Amino acid sequence: QVQLAESGGGLVQAGGSLRLSCAASGRTVSIYGMGWFRQAPGKESEFVASIIWSGGSTSYTDSVKGRFTISRDNDKNTVYLQMNSLKPEDTAVYYCAARKGGSAYYIPSAYEYWGQGTQVTVSS
Repeated sequence: QVQLAESGGGLVQAGGSLRLSCAASGRTVSIYGMGWFRQAPGKESEFVASIIWSGGSTSYTDSVKGRFTISRDNDKNTVYLQMNSLKPEDTAVYYCAARKGGSAYYIPSAYEYWGQGTQVTVSS
């Protein structure tokens, strides 16, 4: 089993920055990749970014390219999401997820483990 714990959410003005962290514990050797998803009120879960645990290959949804950066610290078993130039439409609960396989990284069902979520609110 893998446990994930997110931190770093909060309230920020448009144009500001936040950094989310996701610390993994437990059987982390089984992790192939990790991702960030978000869900706004009344909307479906949306893929944000993903990273391969070894090698560090990254992917992003188009709406965050150039603004968000996903990275990992293997020694700390932690993944980060640096969010710059935040917009009100980025407001959502952000979830960290981990997957054991190399299947479609943008689909929530590809991930076996999920964190509890952290709220990000961007005011205009």
